Amino acid sequence: MGRVINPDSVGKERARLTRAIVLAIRTMAQQSEPNDQARDLAAFITLALEAVARTIDPTVAAWEKRDYWVKADRFRMDWAWAGQLSARLRIAVLCDDWPAIAQIAVQIAGKLSKVQVSANHRLGAPWQGARKRLISKA
Repeated sequence: MGRVINPDSVGKERARLTRAIVLAIRTMAQQSEPNDQARDLAAFITLALEAVARTIDPTVAAWEKRDYWVKADRFRMDWAWAGQLSARLRIAVLCDDWPAIAQIAVQIAGKLSKVQVSANHRLGAPWQGARKRLISKA
């Protein structure tokens, strides 16, 4: 029997989420004023960052089994910002604090500056209804 390969790994999920976050930040930057779509975008970025933060430990667990402690610790440090910024962004979104949301979005864009999203992406608009999901989780 051959190896079983999981096509839906946490690394692929993290890559998909980071591309969606970059797309949402670009779309939010095009908004002239805070409207319902901008609120959905900010809530989606929050939820996606929280999902990215949840993918860190499963990724690192495989390395720790093989005693790659330095690699695991470096990866955790490289992605620690995701949990921190998602917590700050959650508070800003729930309080409707747009100056703070803009500042945090710029920080997130800086962290994800190497992520490329093609013009012909197939991500769609995953942020639709995200504000309701965020409020229901709160």
